[in-house]
Formats: sequence, structure tokens, C-alpha cells
Amino acid sequence: MSSDTAANRTAMRQLMLIFFGCAIAAASYPLFLVPNHIAPGGVTGLTTILNFHFGLPIGLSSLALNIPLLFAGWKVRGLRFVIRTIFATALFSVLIDVMAFPPLSLDPLLAAVFGGVILGVGIALIMRGGATTGGTDLLARIVHKKFPMVSTGAFLFAFDLAVILLAWIFISAQHAMYAIISVYLSARVLDKVLAGVGTDKACHIISGKWKEISGRLIREMERGVTILPATGAYSGKEDRMLICVVGRLETLQVKRIVDEEDPLAFVYITDTHETLGEGFRKLSGEDQ
Repeated sequence: MSSDTAANRTAMRQLMLIFFGCAIAAASYPLFLVPNHIAPGGVTGLTTILNFHFGLPIGLSSLALNIPLLFAGWKVRGLRFVIRTIFATALFSVLIDVMAFPPLSLDPLLAAVFGGVILGVGIALIMRGGATTGGTDLLARIVHKKFPMVSTGAFLFAFDLAVILLAWIFISAQHAMYAIISVYLSARVLDKVLAGVGTDKACHIISGKWKEISGRLIREMERGVTILPATGAYSGKEDRMLICVVGRLETLQVKRIVDEEDPLAFVYITDTHETLGEGFRKLSGEDQ
């Protein structure tokens, strides 16, 4: 495959992620957030408050507030990133106003939970596509550049906190509490989707029969094995540690092989957030 073809496939995949991410994130507003007056932080949270008091369209208002921030911050992240983000922001804003879905729940707690989860999934897909849905992150980087003592994370937290306080003042204390739930869940889901689901397992095996075990893992399971030197802190004994990443359902076979070769082996198994490379997914994130 030529480099141009690979680049085109990557660009198309990013656009698809941005499109679907915008659609999913935007759907959380008419389905859950807007009918229950929940302001989930950021610029759209601010425009949710404006919508509650003045009836202004959330999407159009968000776009109006975001565009100056995007143009002000293009030097911080580069033109390509800002172009993708302008596209994502415009699409996201339009879809919020266009998607006239009836609300799925008028229970504020359910709306905060499901709205936050759906919003987090959508934003994570947009970020995997190399964009964001607003200029607050660019504004945070500009502030950090001018005032290095203020981290981008601290600024974004302060911005979301300010929006929640405004929701407390202009809507109600209860709605502000629901907004906190929504912001927390969307952030947790966002981190989880970006980090990966973690269905694979990394098996760490320390055994004097590392040659026999590694040979069987390669032959019988067709999995790669990494061999590292290991020294016991108490005994001072030189040994080897094997690292083998397998699917969740393959761990039983790994334990069986180790038990048959060395019942006294030391084994610990951990979750992996993402497994990329030969035998798993490509580094681009596509299935092999």
C-alpha cells in the first residue's frame, strides 16, 4: 500500500470518527440534557444556561462563542488541527439544533447519567479523529502559555466549575448537582474510550523453566513472548521473566501450560488498555 493511499485511508477514518462522534455527542442534548436543563460544562454548558433563560439555540450560540476561540488559538495547536476542530465544532453545533428528538427521560438523575455517558463517548470519538468540539482547550493552552503556573487541566476544571456555579445561580442548586454528575461521568467515559476497553491480558511469568514455557506459548498459542532478565531481591537468584499478551479467554491456556511445566512458577496477569501491533490491532487502531 502506497503512503498516499495509507494517508487517505487515515484521513477518511478520522473524518468518519469525527462525524459519528459529533452525531452521538449532539444526540445527548435533545435526548437527555436540554429537556432537564443540565449544563455539562464547557461552552455548550454555558449556552444551555442561556437557552434556559432566553430560549437561544444551544448549537448556534455555541458556534458563535467557539469560533473566536478557535481562531485565537490556531497558532497553539497548528492549522490542520484547528481546521478539523472548526469542522467538528460546526457539525456538532448544527446537529444539536437539528436533532429534534423527543426526550427519553425527564428524570434529571437518569438524564445526568445517560447524557454524560453518551456525551463522553461522542467526544472521545471526535478526539480519536484528531479534533475537539470547542475552543476551550485552545483557550486553556493560550492561558498556560501566558501564565505557565496555570496548567491546562486546572483551567479547564475551573471553566467547568464556573459553568456549574452559573447553573447553580441561574437555574437551581439541584440542576448544578446533576451537572456535576454529568461532567464526571462524561470525563470518565472519555478517558476509558481513549485508553481502550482493556479486554486483553498481559501475562508475566517468572520461572526457571522459562525456555520450555516460552516455547510452548509460541508453538501452541502462536503468541509472541518477550524475555527479560529478573533477579530475586531476597534470594539474589538470576532468572528470566516472560511477558506474553493474550486475549481474555486465552489466559486459562497460559496458566495450564505454566502449571504443566513448572507448578512453582510465579505468575501475575494484568489488564491492558490497548494492545497494538503484530497479532492484534494496527498502531493506527484498525483491525489486522
